Amino acid sequence: MTQIRAAALAAPVLLSLTAMQGAAQQGYDPMRPTANPLMPGALAGEPSEAAAPNPDFGNLPDGPGVEETYYQCVACHSTAIIRQQHLTDERWDYLWTWMVEKQGMYEPDDETRDIVLSYLKTHFSAER
Repeated sequence: MTQIRAAALAAPVLLSLTAMQGAAQQGYDPMRPTANPLMPGALAGEPSEAAAPNPDFGNLPDGPGVEETYYQCVACHSTAIIRQQHLTDERWDYLWTWMVEKQGMYEPDDETRDIVLSYLKTHFSAER
């Protein structure tokens, strides 16, 4: 009877070890994209609409405005600071004004400004 109990308790441990060994054989890849359960639709199983990162432009998501955004922003900081943002549209507008007025950011023509802000709001907004 004691052997049966021991075997029953050991079975879940063996299953866990087997699963871990299978994962280890695949190899750990810290750069492998993983599902983020906090992203909209992730828990509902909806496909992600995130654009693929563009290595030519600091891994910013590919799409209209990526080039203009890259060249406007990397004059002062890396794209890493952009990629970690999740701001409201209003906050992006505020930050633009703050960077121009307080940080000395070059202010491009209105068309380029609109392209860059539209890109940032599309890809790095808390509202989408």
